[in-house]
Amino acid sequence: MAYNLLKGKRGIIFGALDESSIAWKVAEKAHAEGAIFTLSNVPVSIRIGKTNELGTKLNSKVIAADATNIQDIENLYKESVNVLGGKIDFILHSIAMSLNVRKGRKYDDLDYEMMSKTLDISAISFHKILQIAKKMDVINEWGSVVALSYIGAQRTMNGYNEMSQAKAMLESIARSFGYFYGRDKKVRVNTVSQSPTFTKASSSVKGFDGMYNYSDKMAPLGNSSGEDCADYCITLFSDLTKKVTMQNLYVDGGFSTMGMSMELMDAYGISLDS
Repeated sequence: MAYNLLKGKRGIIFGALDESSIAWKVAEKAHAEGAIFTLSNVPVSIRIGKTNELGTKLNSKVIAADATNIQDIENLYKESVNVLGGKIDFILHSIAMSLNVRKGRKYDDLDYEMMSKTLDISAISFHKILQIAKKMDVINEWGSVVALSYIGAQRTMNGYNEMSQAKAMLESIARSFGYFYGRDKKVRVNTVSQSPTFTKASSSVKGFDGMYNYSDKMAPLGNSSGEDCADYCITLFSDLTKKVTMQNLYVDGGFSTMGMSMELMDAYGISLDS
């Protein structure tokens, strides 16, 4: 059911690769809620993914941009404002990649050059997107910028590797930049911490099936789906959350607050009578 929460709003959505990606689902929900927006990804992802297909489906222009490249971001903003007919109301940052994870490097044997690229792609790109947007003044007052995170930023998750540091930095950037953007331009900046979700990116994380099953049994409501996360992002883009900023917001079925669930106690053979 649509509520016209984003009627008349303009946006930019980074990272919609295929139907499994959360950014793809956010784009579909934003369209259903009345928003117009551009879609952006790096050229190689556009070439091998289905971003163009989504653009055609939603009548959204696809603009290639490397979110680590300042000139690319500047060009993206200029073209988006021109195509959409005005300044932006919301941005989704759904960008993450770990070369060490892809190469099977363990956390205690990282390649530091690859780690630097991981941080640049997965976290520093968020700062670049925010800083350039602020300098170019492309976001309307009471606009909203959201980046996708994961509880691995606070807790050690086996196999998540240096993405833990990337997500911790991502969340820190939201808090720090959120102060300046809110003070100067009334723009909100938040991160959304989602349950483990089966996407093309998560498939490269060793033992992801185990992570997914564990959190699903721990969370009283079970894991949130990509659609659940997309719904939450839509509320953060809307005027219903005008005073929510500098937060890391969990949409994880309650996992982040749990210590131990009955389901896992049963699975591990722990008796309440002993």
